[in-house]
Amino acid sequence: MTNCMNTYIFKITEELDGERLDKALLYLIDSLSRSFIQKMIREGGVTINGAVSSRPGVRLSVDDEVIFELPDAVQPQIAAENIPLDILYEDQDVIVVNKPKGMVVHPAAGHYSGTLVNALMYHCGEELSGINGVMRPGIVHRIDKDTTGALIACKNDMAHNAIADQLKAHTIHRVYHAICYGNPQNEDGVVNAPIGRHPADRKKMAVVQKGGKEAITHYHVMRYFEKYAYLTCQLETGRTHQIRVHMSSIGHPLLGDELYASGRTSPYQLQGQCLHAMTLGFIHPRSGEYIEVNAPLPEYFEHLLKIF
Repeated sequence: MTNCMNTYIFKITEELDGERLDKALLYLIDSLSRSFIQKMIREGGVTINGAVSSRPGVRLSVDDEVIFELPDAVQPQIAAENIPLDILYEDQDVIVVNKPKGMVVHPAAGHYSGTLVNALMYHCGEELSGINGVMRPGIVHRIDKDTTGALIACKNDMAHNAIADQLKAHTIHRVYHAICYGNPQNEDGVVNAPIGRHPADRKKMAVVQKGGKEAITHYHVMRYFEKYAYLTCQLETGRTHQIRVHMSSIGHPLLGDELYASGRTSPYQLQGQCLHAMTLGFIHPRSGEYIEVNAPLPEYFEHLLKIF
């Protein structure tokens, strides 16, 4: 892959032979959403072997040259909102925040205010990267609405491209803390299982052998309780709902996870899964230095550990 400013140039390998254009680009550019990619394809932003292709479903072949042109950043039409931010680290290029439970990362249908983007726009003004379009200024990765913890946003396109490359190369250090149902048999384990869209429920992800993306989660049990376990999960990859899907797939879904806990009802008054992005480590896009930030456990999480 070659990336010059807002132009991405790919040579299709055997791994993507026969794949749909939109799915291939989603695989190659993790920082973009499939809906955004499809929109760009339909608007003529993609060429295959020099010819414009406006069909997201066109199939690719080995050695096809795909050029993807990202549009210039557009001034967001969403509102800046004075929402307090728990800032863990900030400089001229990046900002790392401790996202609270219940906050959506970026505006989408049903959530056009109160998001992290609304808060970042107020705090950073016009200092946010525009690569991901008008709805996601500064956003290079996400964590779920009810997952708390460290999330990095980028203030310019240089930083965005650098962090996106680290995410794609799986070199960003990400450690989550979680509470799961039951006691995993092994104190340390690795779940290596591909993740894709659930074949029957489009709201969910699932372990799928055909069409899934490589997904690897390392877990370590720090404390065993009678009905639960407190563990850390380190990501090699960063698939949607990865930890939630992987832990559920081995019979230990996260406490409070209404989507993947297979009908189990938490006896505690929780708002979603007990999952916290504790540690985020990255190479700074300008200085080249390694930066590591830790987000303290939220109060509800600490309380659960005391009463188990």
